[in-house]
Amino acid sequence: MSCLITMSQKELHRLELIQRIRGRSLSVVQAAELLGLSRSQVHRLLQAYDLAGADGLVSKKRGRPSNRRHSEDFRNLVLDLVREHYADFGPTLAAEKLLERHRIAVSKETLRQWMMEAGIWVSRRERKKRVFQPRGRRDCFGELVQIDGSLHWWFENRGPKCALLVYIDDATGKLLHLRFAGSENTFDYLHATKAYLQQWGKPIAFYSDKHGIFPTTHASKKDRTSGLTQFGRALYELNIDIICGVERANQTLQDRLVKELRLRGIDTIAAANAYAPEFMADFNRRFGKAPRNPKDMHRPFAAHENLDGAMCRKEIRKLSNSLTLRYDKVMFILDPTDRAAALAGKKVVVCDYPDGRLEITDGEATLPYRTFDTLRSVHRSEGVENKRLDDMLALVAEMQAGREQQRSKGGPRRTGQTDHMFGIRDGSQSNGYQKRGTKPGPKTDFTKDPVVIAKRQQALAQLKAAE
Repeated sequence: MSCLITMSQKELHRLELIQRIRGRSLSVVQAAELLGLSRSQVHRLLQAYDLAGADGLVSKKRGRPSNRRHSEDFRNLVLDLVREHYADFGPTLAAEKLLERHRIAVSKETLRQWMMEAGIWVSRRERKKRVFQPRGRRDCFGELVQIDGSLHWWFENRGPKCALLVYIDDATGKLLHLRFAGSENTFDYLHATKAYLQQWGKPIAFYSDKHGIFPTTHASKKDRTSGLTQFGRALYELNIDIICGVERANQTLQDRLVKELRLRGIDTIAAANAYAPEFMADFNRRFGKAPRNPKDMHRPFAAHENLDGAMCRKEIRKLSNSLTLRYDKVMFILDPTDRAAALAGKKVVVCDYPDGRLEITDGEATLPYRTFDTLRSVHRSEGVENKRLDDMLALVAEMQAGREQQRSKGGPRRTGQTDHMFGIRDGSQSNGYQKRGTKPGPKTDFTKDPVVIAKRQQALAQLKAAE
């Protein structure tokens, strides 16, 4: 009766040598040298072969559980912790957190097998395959820096949806700068890029996606500076190139960083930015690679380059003969100095900084100014004697209160800008305007006051009669 014997390659090799010994074509000493065993071990193999044939050379441990395997109680404890705290973690990250937070050491491969058997993790073979075009890393650190933003639920349901701006070196895969922001906007990119350049210096080029902040729009073939976005213009002034592609660097971060923020209970942009350096150090230690060429390609700033002056939004305006200009529905009135008077009818540059500062310059010096907000509201003065005018102003103020006042549609989004003047809705504070405060005591709903209603109806009637 024939039977099927399963043998490994090592066991097949032993069987061949044992058969050669019994056929007297090989000595025990020679077989011991070929197998890397002692002569006594070879004699034991011969005895097993004589007693059971080829089956005697098969390992007796095959099909049996390992003596070194973890107990079922330990396996269940680990899986319970994974289900409770790390259900959406990958095996590698879950193994790290088990050791870091619970002092439980288990290899990532063992945990991967346990999670797949328990239905917590799906193996790569079972996932849908995706096709990637390979691209080799650059050789030097600072030669190419990928810059990308990801609008994501970084705080899950604990906080608002926000954007993460990422700067990652292509040669080493290291995170060089992270900044959480309310959205992908020019001011936040200027903030983040300025901090990156202050820490590392100027890279040869940035590599970005085709978000509207980065690529040129309607560029001229004759003038390289025409059509540049505000961010592109800032990089051009600092002699940094930007290349637009389609690569992303946020998949790992959307997995690991989200879970690290969850474990630490972080739910605000400020707290996340404070934690970012710690995460970057740990991430780079785990995943950073050594560059093929040890040379650092970051460059220092030239003597004529002004980092602070470049990292802002710049708009060109023509100065009127009365030394005024308009920017984002605010009138700027220059002080009548000799320098400003000489610029009447000429072009000046408005520099709108991410930190809220706003400067007007002729390219060499900053020009002092006062402001007047054209979105001012009508307010009734205390000494109005004309009752009809008083009623009309009350009506106008009521209409303005229900009308949404907006800045210029072509103006910048100020999500990433702090402490700016463009939140002023009631005239110019620099011109001495003081907003009237509310009277002390409980507030009254005047919209339902019969006297107010009667005055409003009277004003409407007079307005209709006048028309």
